[in-house]
Amino acid sequence: MIKDNQKYFNRLHVLIDALIIVGSYVLAWFIQIKILTDAGTGVLPVEVYMSVLFPLVPGMLLMYAAFNLYTSKRVQGRRLEYGNIIKANLMGVLIFLALTMLVKQVNFSRGVVLTFFALNTFFDLVARVIIRKILMNIRRRGMNIKHILLVGYGSAAREYIDRILENPQWGYKVHGILDDSAGRAISYRGIPVIGRTDDLMNILSVNTLDEIAITLGLSEYYKLEHIVALCEKSGVHTKFIPDYGNIIPTKPYTEDLMGLPVINIRYVPLSNTFNMIIKRMVDVIGSLVCIVIFSPVMLLTAAAIKLTSPGPLIYRQVRVGLHNKPFVMYKFRSMEVQKKHQEQKCWTKKNDPRVTGIGKFIRRTSIDEMPQFFNVLRGEMSLVGPRPERPQFVEKFREDIPRYMIKHQVRPGMTGWAQVNGYRGDTSIRKRIECDLYYIENWTLGLDIKILFLTVFKGFINKNAY
Repeated sequence: MIKDNQKYFNRLHVLIDALIIVGSYVLAWFIQIKILTDAGTGVLPVEVYMSVLFPLVPGMLLMYAAFNLYTSKRVQGRRLEYGNIIKANLMGVLIFLALTMLVKQVNFSRGVVLTFFALNTFFDLVARVIIRKILMNIRRRGMNIKHILLVGYGSAAREYIDRILENPQWGYKVHGILDDSAGRAISYRGIPVIGRTDDLMNILSVNTLDEIAITLGLSEYYKLEHIVALCEKSGVHTKFIPDYGNIIPTKPYTEDLMGLPVINIRYVPLSNTFNMIIKRMVDVIGSLVCIVIFSPVMLLTAAAIKLTSPGPLIYRQVRVGLHNKPFVMYKFRSMEVQKKHQEQKCWTKKNDPRVTGIGKFIRRTSIDEMPQFFNVLRGEMSLVGPRPERPQFVEKFREDIPRYMIKHQVRPGMTGWAQVNGYRGDTSIRKRIECDLYYIENWTLGLDIKILFLTVFKGFINKNAY
């Protein structure tokens, strides 16, 4: 039987990463200071550079953990892992550079920082490629393979088999299925039904299995107590895969409430305090930086609006935010001033006569959204998240679209997964909600960075904005 060594493997992984960080940093210092820089004034002592390792190593390891780099390789694909390495190192070097500027250490070599980023990313990628190759070679020799028996031939069993066969790198091998209603001649994707649930003890006595997966259909849950008792007698590791796909089409998770297992219907990473703090820190720093960088654009826009159309510069509109609470969202005014009952009638349409000349330009380029950096700074919005809607549309959509209100479990954003996938303006609300739910359930700091990059490269120009 293969024991669960993931905890010890992760500790080894952390040690390897720490050694790579130290080695990359020392090598970067040697290249930049000893080889490329002439000894002379302005060069800090070696002790100053090496003292940086004390916060750098734990800081980078925390960054790796935040980007899920210590998730089991059985369930994390190569591309996802390598992408997370690049994102984690990029975020680390940006924070590093920001801190050197914050402490006003002007003589600290930026070349050391950038060289460290390049070396550390390269060696991290190489190390993980080597580790994956070693694990694959071990599995080819029949080692580190988990041999599994399924009990129950419901939809949960078929979905589980699909995922195992589509991900051979996980190292799982299903030997068969036990089921009381399916005949022995039945098989699914080459995995045969080899007997009934009462045959479990006999099969375990003549086979060496590592895991039993209970995959009963909902109609057979009355057998669960008996089957669990049989599995417990076997001494083999047992797991339960619930058949709730048609009832709860989400990503639930289980928590322990003083010995009582509680299934949460939906996993929302941003309900975690640490995740909330990290995201809020990024929002505050990011909004301040953007306000400074885009201040010339905002000043020019304000002047253009003032010169071309009478009325206020900033348009204030009530939107629904976190926990269904209303807030006032800011935008540059892009339309003629209207009476309140007129502006609430409908969305803006193509060739809408209410939109001003400068308004068409700033709406298409998303410049009209820039005042929302102040909403982010105030904590009413986030840089990334589901776009907020007006109260009257929220009331309409909550009745028409299932799970619409779930988007209010996180702060609304200036940009989001729906927007970078093309669902902006006059596009499918249902598709937009699907993207919002994916973001809510799969949030990581890396996903936020990815969305921000995609927004920069393809999200500013909105062809659906009228």
